[in-house]
Amino acid sequence: MAVKPEEWLSPAQVCAEYPMFGTPAALAERRWRGNGPDYIKTSPARSGRVYYKRSDIEQWLRNRTVTCGGTAA
Repeated sequence: MAVKPEEWLSPAQVCAEYPMFGTPAALAERRWRGNGPDYIKTSPARSGRVYYKRSDIEQWLRNRTVTCGGTAA
């Protein structure tokens, strides 16, 4: 069985599929602040395109999932 390549998403695609990120501008703000999911930048220059691996988005969300039913926070 062939291994599927990792899926890369543009900021617009991330925001369309995961509405909790808001707009691409809000996602860019998270990148700038350093509190968003890991991302890939194709060039260090300002013109470098930004992509997100779907697995990194999913991991970021898993790390922030709160399990209810335990003791009070």
